[in-house]
Amino acid sequence: MHVEDLLRLESLDLTLLWGGPPLLAREISGVTATDLEDPGRFLQRGEIVLSGLVWWSAADEEGTADRFVAALRDAGAAALLAGEETHGTVPEVLVDACSRHGIALFSVPVHTSFRAITDTVYLRQWGDLSRRPAADPYALPENVRGELSRLLADGADPDTLLARAVDRLGTPPCYVLSATGRTIARTPGAPALSAAEAAGRLKAALRVDPDASPYGQWFLHLPGTVEVPPRMLHEIAEVFAQYRQGVLRREAAGRGPATELLGLLDAPGPGSGARPAPLAAALRACGLPDHGPYMVVTLSLDAAGHGVEALEEAVRHVAGHRSVTGSLAGGRAAAVIATDSGSPEDVVPALKELWPTLHACHEAVLPYGGISTTAATPTELNGALVQARYALTAAERAGSANLTAIDDLTTLNALLAGVPTDVRTAFGIHALGPLADATNPSHRMLLETLDTFLAHNGSWARTAEALHLHVNTVHYRIQRVELLTGRDLARLDHKLDLKAALLCR
Repeated sequence: MHVEDLLRLESLDLTLLWGGPPLLAREISGVTATDLEDPGRFLQRGEIVLSGLVWWSAADEEGTADRFVAALRDAGAAALLAGEETHGTVPEVLVDACSRHGIALFSVPVHTSFRAITDTVYLRQWGDLSRRPAADPYALPENVRGELSRLLADGADPDTLLARAVDRLGTPPCYVLSATGRTIARTPGAPALSAAEAAGRLKAALRVDPDASPYGQWFLHLPGTVEVPPRMLHEIAEVFAQYRQGVLRREAAGRGPATELLGLLDAPGPGSGARPAPLAAALRACGLPDHGPYMVVTLSLDAAGHGVEALEEAVRHVAGHRSVTGSLAGGRAAAVIATDSGSPEDVVPALKELWPTLHACHEAVLPYGGISTTAATPTELNGALVQARYALTAAERAGSANLTAIDDLTTLNALLAGVPTDVRTAFGIHALGPLADATNPSHRMLLETLDTFLAHNGSWARTAEALHLHVNTVHYRIQRVELLTGRDLARLDHKLDLKAALLCR
């Protein structure tokens, strides 16, 4: 692949800022993303360099850009692809530096990710390599391909597949990671990674299946300095794409029993909503124990159908617990987690620690989640589902990517956040009476006085001071509030009624 080929890829939408035909004819050997001010020691000859220009600021001297580009020239870089997101445009001093040092320069628009460029280059190179003779040393040997196919057919575990796939390279440290940093496989010499640490390495990893959803994506990551021919790397990725398809088929087969279980829990009717015998059978069909304790987690996303997949990925991070995930009405997903083999107390912290990573998988969509308290028996699962839904509604009203547990609802405002909007509106209108008409200036003034009065614990003097009024004026306004609402603000329950009505506006 040559530098000029980048311009022909409409999906990348790159713009050439500087570079003549000789520079555009250079062959690309690989891709490196960096924001170091002096990246020279990390570059290989013929690589294109991706940079978000975080190292540069408008206050920098011209020499800063000059040193950066000179390092690229000395390392033999094929071209520089500069992102527009940090500064809105590529600085002119960088264009001038590339012109002086003979480095082709492209601008990368905000909507084109560096990962997309990396994957596109390596996939193109893989296609070029695949046209070489069968004895190509850049490809996996035929005997290794055959062995990996047999291992796949025999249901080998992913660690075995990965170790055998990279054996010809000396079994270097290597990982297969999920989109949220969960380690699916690692070679024997690869140290364990936390989910947060692994998620931070995904930008330098190769997607196993580019067509997978944002939450179901897997990545092949070699953190060391071992040089792996692109074709070999992509053949290893293809092995895990096939393995992943088998995993997806097994998961799809298990969603039928999960949907039946959730249907029992969600059934309308008195009491628990599910009779004990069918419920116990449904739990066993899902591979869950027919005794507690359990927890229920709900999740809501867009209409793209990623809710179940996102929640499945999330609950896999909760170690030591069995779980099943299925669909609910209204585009929501729910998971039942059996906590008999682990501590229920570790479920909420583990999911909350993960949630920002889940959000980062698909930034165009905010994932909201709700978690119930512990259900001691199967018959309490219906109530746990109700709790999780209520907590989910509270999370959605928070207005940002959020996971809310029922145990988080410790204030009146938090409790009311889970009430459906139409119910909140109806309560506010009924409790405030005529004052609910905020178009009336007099009513707006009385609502402000009421809000301040309740915020100052019913203190006449402090309310008057806060509103810059005479105490007698505050007394008069509160009397008007009592008359219009039919409430007695000397009573605690009436104060709570009006406080809740104000919060429901």
